[in-house]
Amino acid sequence: MAPSRRKRAANATELLDRRSRGIRDAGTLVRHNMKVLRGILLQDNRGFIKAWSKTSKSTITYENGKIYFENYQNCYSCVHSEPQVLYKLPKRSKLEKFEDALLCQSPLDKTLASPSDHKPSLLALTANNWLYRLSAETGEELQRVYLSPNHKFRYLGWDVSQQMFYVKSIQNKETSLARQAGITQNTVLHLAIFNVFPLQIVGILEINKKVFGNGVTDVVLSQGVLVVSYSNKSVKLYSFEHIVQKYLTEKLTLGNKSSLLGGRTVGDVPFGIPVNIQITDCLPVLFEVSCADNCVQIGGYPWHYIYTPPQKKHKGSHHICSLKDSMMATNGIQNMNCCSLESDGIFFHPDDSGRIIHVGPTTINVLKILGELNSSLPSKVVEDFSMATHRNNSPTSQVTVTSSGRTVKRRFHQLDDDPDQETFRMVEYEDELDLLAVVVTNGEEGEGRARIRLHDNQSGQLLRMVDLVEPWDETYRHELFFDKDTIVHIEQKNTNFCCHVYKLTADRK
Repeated sequence: MAPSRRKRAANATELLDRRSRGIRDAGTLVRHNMKVLRGILLQDNRGFIKAWSKTSKSTITYENGKIYFENYQNCYSCVHSEPQVLYKLPKRSKLEKFEDALLCQSPLDKTLASPSDHKPSLLALTANNWLYRLSAETGEELQRVYLSPNHKFRYLGWDVSQQMFYVKSIQNKETSLARQAGITQNTVLHLAIFNVFPLQIVGILEINKKVFGNGVTDVVLSQGVLVVSYSNKSVKLYSFEHIVQKYLTEKLTLGNKSSLLGGRTVGDVPFGIPVNIQITDCLPVLFEVSCADNCVQIGGYPWHYIYTPPQKKHKGSHHICSLKDSMMATNGIQNMNCCSLESDGIFFHPDDSGRIIHVGPTTINVLKILGELNSSLPSKVVEDFSMATHRNNSPTSQVTVTSSGRTVKRRFHQLDDDPDQETFRMVEYEDELDLLAVVVTNGEEGEGRARIRLHDNQSGQLLRMVDLVEPWDETYRHELFFDKDTIVHIEQKNTNFCCHVYKLTADRK
């Protein structure tokens, strides 16, 4: 028997040579690089230091290594040790201002007709119904489409799994004058759906009361499903594939002529894109549930959904049920039983493991669903791992005695998310490093401070902590992004916004 050969670590030259000969694919190399970066990040002689701050009067947005200021007009890159200006667009008029934007990158496994289609781009919707595709690196206009002279489009949303996005119009509201005149507004809103690689129209459809019923409050597209929310707290799901197959009246192509426009060009001024998905009868409902805040989440394996029943007695509880037959999972009611200003949050883990993250002020539970695909038995929800804050657990006396000897009884118990105590605020997942970034605040010394705890995503083990320099005032809105060697903290203070950037460096101690 031949002696076993010890596995030797390959250096960068060997890795590149193997890749050139097809022994290692690009994905393997990227995963190896991320493993190296994770190891460096967790070394004792490395740390995150505050490298940059910038304030703005308008909303600040972070996406994939880029920070957008002034309503997406100014873009900064976070690739360097300090953010650098990537581009600044010319000032736009009120009519041409960006209403919403999405950043997109083409998949590596596709060959596209135009070289520009392979480059990251920013999809921007303007107030006057233009959809622009801009280069994410230079801001250069790559493509533009005029949507419609009739419908006011305002919002953009992703259906990532289908490589589609949608543009949603504002809702048509019935005026008091129309009601007095007996005029009924049948149309609720319009959706324009696009394939993104390359940019191409799928169709525009009308959401109306005749087909979808009364009380429609919102519509989104997710995982190939049209999700419709109602004022009676119900949510209904419809197959978008079925809608297109049955009700598409004409296949449209941007830049080509359409009979629906009398032979005019699709996506040009002044006619834009016609409504080419005409739903004429009631649709089959894939799934329906009544839930608080019209909030239902679908995920896991096998498929499950999380919701809170609308009845008051269920407030604060989260029910986990099988999507196949709505059977409640064993241990499927999760409740933190916390007394706090901010309610606890629960969501399917973004790492596609099918796990669930339940975030409360003092505890974070990572749960997993155990169940077989075709089993008649209920699935089971079990704890994978848990994290807890470090608090002084000695009970606070509800009765105090003043210096004069008068007894004073406290009328309120301390809240679980009281700013003076160590409290979990949010959880971010860094998919390339497989780390969980948990924001913990503590105001024991009179001023709110925040710390980021980095945990291993598979075991929950605490690996290191990062202190934020700036104070954390919980009365304002905060966002935190953890992206490889960069941490971005965006906060709002009154009417101002501020962005703080931390970079990984060698410790200066």
